[in-house]
Amino acid sequence: MAVGSRIMREDIKKEPENPINREKTCLLLLRIFITNNGHHRRTDEFSRGNVQSRELQIYAWMDATLKELTSLVKVYPQARKKGTVFNFAVVFTDVKRPGYRVKAVGSTMSGRKGTDDSMTLPSQKFQVDYLDIAITPPHRAPPPSGHMRPH
Repeated sequence: MAVGSRIMREDIKKEPENPINREKTCLLLLRIFITNNGHHRRTDEFSRGNVQSRELQIYAWMDATLKELTSLVKVYPQARKKGTVFNFAVVFTDVKRPGYRVKAVGSTMSGRKGTDDSMTLPSQKFQVDYLDIAITPPHRAPPPSGHMRPH
């Protein structure tokens, strides 16, 4: 059963069939909200508009990988240490009820290769809402799910 679920997870992470031409395509402004406690924000914080603290606005291509986004988030000094874990979640408007939903999509670790590194935003059905990144300093939490190996 574990093999079947692994195959399905790998299928989700495939690169888009038609990658964008980065020389001819405009960048996308991403609004990223960061926490340094290893936990994602609560959905009601997005609904009430209380997310202005720790907001990072970056320009990236829509097909950016989680590893590329990790390197852009390293403007925060606490995110630069080897072994820091970055847990990514997409935040989107809930069509069934008012408010937002947060969906964890993957994680990376500074200084290590992992299975989620090449995951792209479109593979997770990201629509231009928000990204939430929960940063965990080294040695504060177990490694993220997926196989990690040193560079």
